Amino acid sequence: MVFHWPAGIDQSQAGTKRNQFVNVSDITPTIYEILGVTAPEVFKGIDQMPVTGDSFVSTLSDPAAPATNTIQYFENGGSRALIVEQDGVWWKAVARHQTGVDFEDDRWELYRLSDDMSECNDLAGDSPDKLTELIELWWSEAERNGVLPLDDRGLELFAPRLSDTSPHRLDRTYVYRPPMSPIPAQPSPSPGGRSWDMTASVTRAAGDEGVIWATGSASSGISIFVQNDRLFIDYNSFDERTVLESDIVVPEGDCVLGVSLARNNRTTGIMSIAIDGEAAGSAELPFMMRMISSLGASVGMDFGSQVSQHYTGTFPFTGTLHQIEIQLGQRSPKDAEATAKAEMSRQ
Repeated sequence: MVFHWPAGIDQSQAGTKRNQFVNVSDITPTIYEILGVTAPEVFKGIDQMPVTGDSFVSTLSDPAAPATNTIQYFENGGSRALIVEQDGVWWKAVARHQTGVDFEDDRWELYRLSDDMSECNDLAGDSPDKLTELIELWWSEAERNGVLPLDDRGLELFAPRLSDTSPHRLDRTYVYRPPMSPIPAQPSPSPGGRSWDMTASVTRAAGDEGVIWATGSASSGISIFVQNDRLFIDYNSFDERTVLESDIVVPEGDCVLGVSLARNNRTTGIMSIAIDGEAAGSAELPFMMRMISSLGASVGMDFGSQVSQHYTGTFPFTGTLHQIEIQLGQRSPKDAEATAKAEMSRQ
């Protein structure tokens, strides 16, 4: 981080650096102190959460000033850590959590950062009392800062929120008529973990090709496109790809392209292609993503980082794409339960 504050920092300190411990939460109180701002406790009648962190203004002109943040908790996906200064010594306790493992079974490590900044010498076995003290201190900080209850779920926590103001139709039918801009993730169809059908009305001449619809990115997503007079669907599950090519050609002139994905169970499914209502191929889907990249969708091109490796760039459809209709199936009771749990975790 670079600070430029000629009116407040002694010019003799220009170009120098600081070694005091700070955390990102310390930036706001530091700027507030510089500006003389007092964070309001109530704003427009709504009680505000307190600003956490500690201002480090004192260190900007004095490299020898003590660190102002001497205790900092961390938590991410169930992994936990605490950095604390006690009697001039900096300590760190850390538990590296594995998803699905009981939190009580996590192994905690202990490091004396003052002389082991790279965390090479685990002192958990040599100083169990100190480790226990820091673990208890972590729980205290976690409770005080609203970390609890712990939750090690991943993508489920980023599912669309249940809301009366949802941009989605209740029947989960989506109709798009290009040209149109890319669709952000929240209002776009969410095809993960469910059955769905798509039809596209097109008019094409010989050689016309390109993307019909794409959602996601190079890391995970789905792309439906015409290439070499065939219809393709590329299901990119975190770079494990299932690609289905139609076994009949896409005709010239007006035609309707159809793609369906039928969910078998929690993790597998069947992809199928139809052209003008005629079955044109199917393939087993060994793994069905419950959540797909949050980069949204695009119609008539692949706007983001390309989902499929079968083309380069946006690969826009060179024929005429009149309309796309996507019909999402209903999620299973287990999926509804998972969504409800995600909602409860946000309360």
